[in-house]
Amino acid sequence: MDSSIEDAPEAAAPTPSKPPASLSPSRAGDFMQCPLLYRFRVIDRLPEKPSEAATRGTLVHAVLERLFDVPAAERTAPRAASLIPGQWDRLRETRPEVGELFADDPGGERLARWLGEAERLVERWFTLEDPTRLEPAEREMFVEAELDSGLRLRGIIDRVDVAATGEVRIVDYKTGKAPRPEYAEGALFQMKFYALVVWRLKRVVPRRLQLVYLGSGDVLTYDPVLADLERVERKLLALWDAIRQATETGDWRPRPTKLCNWCDHQAHCPEFGGTPPPYPLPVRASAPAADGA
Repeated sequence: MDSSIEDAPEAAAPTPSKPPASLSPSRAGDFMQCPLLYRFRVIDRLPEKPSEAATRGTLVHAVLERLFDVPAAERTAPRAASLIPGQWDRLRETRPEVGELFADDPGGERLARWLGEAERLVERWFTLEDPTRLEPAEREMFVEAELDSGLRLRGIIDRVDVAATGEVRIVDYKTGKAPRPEYAEGALFQMKFYALVVWRLKRVVPRRLQLVYLGSGDVLTYDPVLADLERVERKLLALWDAIRQATETGDWRPRPTKLCNWCDHQAHCPEFGGTPPPYPLPVRASAPAADGA
């Protein structure tokens, strides 16, 4: 599932901030991208404006999930397209803030183009998979597992297919374009995270991980082995140690990249002349210096 809908920051933070207690693929990605971004989203819970791309992803995911409610023979591209208006209405009801995206579009032309783009993404899916031959075991499946270290991993898997032989396939829809081959490993991190959680829960290593890129019409697959999941677990434990240390010290460093251009939090970021809000958690006192130091 797109990070924007997996566990997006809250629109407001009326409750006191608490230290992070679990890790999801999107929040792990935030910390690896920029520790300060992680702080803004998880600890400060600063609001973020909805984007057209992320909201379109949410809409397309909802349509593909709901299509499996109808009998297999009726899972056609026109039927899927017919679900878009109703799912858009539902999305606006459950997340009123997305209505702001088209507040300056009184004639509805931009909204019509946006919905047309969503429809093209949905239709492209039918060139990549045949839903009349699929009966998912799970859709939008929330998973959570606790590692031996006490770290809780959580997330939402778009689709889980289980073969008659018991083999498991984890499928995730992406509404963007497939990454270049040199960036494929980063794209698979989320899927290996999910595979680790499934293995911890069911003691089954998924047979296949599958990323379906609707933006470019590509399908990226990977068949994991246990050693892959063990490596991911070690990486997550090291990542969690770094998060825990930053939480205790209040030391969250910005990591400037080209992605900063799309960040909602430039006004609070020192890299852009901003000031982070007061840190809402207690900070661990530094150890006293030794005599003569």
